[in-house]
Amino acid sequence: MKTTLLILAICLSQVVFSQQAKKQTIVIQTSAQCDDCKERIEGALNYTKGVKFAELDLENKKVSVKYKTKKINAQEIKDIIAKIGYDADETKANAEAVKKLPKCCQPNGH
Repeated sequence: MKTTLLILAICLSQVVFSQQAKKQTIVIQTSAQCDDCKERIEGALNYTKGVKFAELDLENKKVSVKYKTKKINAQEIKDIIAKIGYDADETKANAEAVKKLPKCCQPNGH
């Protein structure tokens, strides 16, 4: 009986550990400027498969993203941000996408 309980406890701890390892949170520095930028970035990320949650703090221009590592990786998240017109850490914004942003959302647009 003790052996069975020990095996069960080990198996359960492995399941819990593997569940935690599948989710990760990353914080990415962006070039966001205003509430429209916040809405645009959060909207794009929160509707991306594999992203569980994304929230942009406009004061420090950092977006926190919780995601499933088996569905998406950190660079893919940065690429999504860059594709809509914002810098994401070392990944530079897509120049054509930046031009399509409202003036207030473009770098030095204020």
